Amino acid sequence: MLKLFRKLVKYTSSSKGAKVTVVAWLAVVLILSIFLPSSKDYEQNSSEGSTAGDRPSETAQEIMDKEFPTDDGLTALLVFNRENKITDQDREKITAFSKWLSSDEKPEHVASALPYHEFPKEVQDQMFSEDGTTLLFNVAMEDGIDSDQSNEALTLLRDKVDELGMEEGMQLEITGPAGITADTIALFQDADVVLILSTVALIFILLLLIYRSPLLAITPLIIAGMVYGVVDRVLGLAGENNWFAVDSSAVSIMLVLLFAVLTDYSLFVFSRYKEELRNDESKYSAMGEAIHHVAEPIVFSGGTIFLAMLTLFVTVFEPYHHFAPVFSIAVIFIFIAGLTLIPALFALMGRKAFWPFIPKVDKEHKPKKRFWTSVGKLVKKHPAIIAGTLLIVMLIGVFNVMSMKFSFNLLKSFPEDISSRQGFEILEENYPAGQLAPVTVILHSDQKMETDQAFLESIKNLEDKINSQDGVNSISPEITEDVVEGNADLPRDFLAESEKSIKLQITLEGNPYETDALNTVENLRDEAGAFINNSGLSAEDYDLHFAGQTAEQLDVKQMNQRDMIFLFSFVVVLLTIVLGFQTKSILMPVLMMGTILLSYVATLGFGWWIFEHLFGYDAISYRLPVYTFVFMVALGIDYNIMLVSRIKEKARHMPWKEAVSEGVALTGGVISSAGLILAATFSVLMTQPLQELFLFGFIMAMGIILDTFLIRGFFLPSILTLTNFQVPGTSRNLSNKIS
Repeated sequence: MLKLFRKLVKYTSSSKGAKVTVVAWLAVVLILSIFLPSSKDYEQNSSEGSTAGDRPSETAQEIMDKEFPTDDGLTALLVFNRENKITDQDREKITAFSKWLSSDEKPEHVASALPYHEFPKEVQDQMFSEDGTTLLFNVAMEDGIDSDQSNEALTLLRDKVDELGMEEGMQLEITGPAGITADTIALFQDADVVLILSTVALIFILLLLIYRSPLLAITPLIIAGMVYGVVDRVLGLAGENNWFAVDSSAVSIMLVLLFAVLTDYSLFVFSRYKEELRNDESKYSAMGEAIHHVAEPIVFSGGTIFLAMLTLFVTVFEPYHHFAPVFSIAVIFIFIAGLTLIPALFALMGRKAFWPFIPKVDKEHKPKKRFWTSVGKLVKKHPAIIAGTLLIVMLIGVFNVMSMKFSFNLLKSFPEDISSRQGFEILEENYPAGQLAPVTVILHSDQKMETDQAFLESIKNLEDKINSQDGVNSISPEITEDVVEGNADLPRDFLAESEKSIKLQITLEGNPYETDALNTVENLRDEAGAFINNSGLSAEDYDLHFAGQTAEQLDVKQMNQRDMIFLFSFVVVLLTIVLGFQTKSILMPVLMMGTILLSYVATLGFGWWIFEHLFGYDAISYRLPVYTFVFMVALGIDYNIMLVSRIKEKARHMPWKEAVSEGVALTGGVISSAGLILAATFSVLMTQPLQELFLFGFIMAMGIILDTFLIRGFFLPSILTLTNFQVPGTSRNLSNKIS
């Protein structure tokens, strides 16, 4: 397979092949741009559901939708708040607003709203917070409308409140599922434009500062722009034909990945190209020799990144799973460009690419002794001290991982000044936390329920059992003795029309998105069978289901735990096997993967310390470990492969220790430059409005810097040098074994 790729790069770096390759890429970009749609036309936000739709909360929601159907879609929670107290004049305006929502003049896509104006004053008073500063007003959107229609309706609601002329000091915030969705779309409306401009500008500036050549700085960006043009249209085609979901967050991160990896590959190619131009007058022959050596690292690097992205298909959590096709397609074209477009374009440019520092033929040229030459010698001389010291430092970070805390509250990732977050926080301050997202309980049977006295007595017992559990504040509607004895009617919406289900509602004691609430619902699920049997019913005839946002977040927590186990296992095993093929060794890939995993865990630990003690966060997004693992492992292997490939090359004609030292000296500059640019590129994500992306960008940048300079520059070479003494025979034996 490697021979096939070397034949390909031999052609793309030749005089004719380079011209054909560049023209072909330009033609493909032009044709796709004309005939295919952009991915932006079909981007969507993944829900926090499962790919199969079979999680307990999803099953509960399906039963509820079937047994208790409604035309209502997402709910918008309108939060009216005044710092002191809502005045009588405010209440008059709110009454007028409520009447408008019940009239034919209401926005087109509003299905229903709280009939506040129809309630007597004493009922209205009960709807306000205890201090009278806040009123929660529910509005339901129509089911099945798209996000643009929902946003339009919410905008009209705001406009109407402004039109009514509330007195100064009245605050209106819109939260709830509809408000959160609207704010999510607004946050990312222009985010991709900012992201791509920031990425391009930062890479250009860094390349210009490092290499001081305008052509070397602009060429990788031109290459990345051409590849992005192809990837964007292919994703647009997939979205148009519903081949898979084009997740908006995946596209944003893919953009960073694409520019970063292609810049890395460009650095690898033109750094070796510059060496060969000093040995060969022909720019095409020089590129042919350069790409012959660089092809193997690119092939194995691209292969490992591709496999890492493919493993995302084993996940069941929808946002993770939807990342898989977007990233996989991007990596395919990055890989193709690395073996075709990059060598072809640099071959055509030749020595001019390095202007004003044009390399001339000088076979006696000896590289200047630079920083990484000294590092190589230091590693050769003191490998045990370096490895031991860095291991202790890394283990400090590893130890700190055990104190990490994770949040399952999406709103905590939103900016503090955004309406949906402000609205929720106002509600949280002024109403019992559990009322903000009650848990719906569905008792379901395949047979019709006979609502006689014995059955209702069992339901009363069931309510008592559930209500007595830790973390449960109350349950409604309460089945009283009068209802059991037939002296009072059944509560409204209690029994489904099919008479196969009854619906109850639990109010939890604490915040419905915090860990304690998730644990309460998990306990209720685990004890569901016992609750049914102890109430006088049979668990063989009845099922108890829990729906609502807390139940959904519990499923998210469990899916995340499952996906981490599967994903981490698959990635480590598959990539270790690939490294085994590349190194033709058993020990070497284990050492390489071990250093990458050590770097990853240590980065998480150091990152958490910074987030907690310097940024003041009490918890971070549960998704961060997965995102950082996939990217740090896949991209960290890039530099491993580049380093070890050069060591292998040198080990063919010098002792192993010397080969390691030379490998560090020759690759340290390009790897550190590539790592610096990669870290800076990921740091661009810190400009994004979501806290989750900000922290992801920060921890990736920190991890890449740590991995590039300490792990790849010092730790791994020291381990490789020490390993020589653990293998029987001479240095040449180990060299031969690895070669």
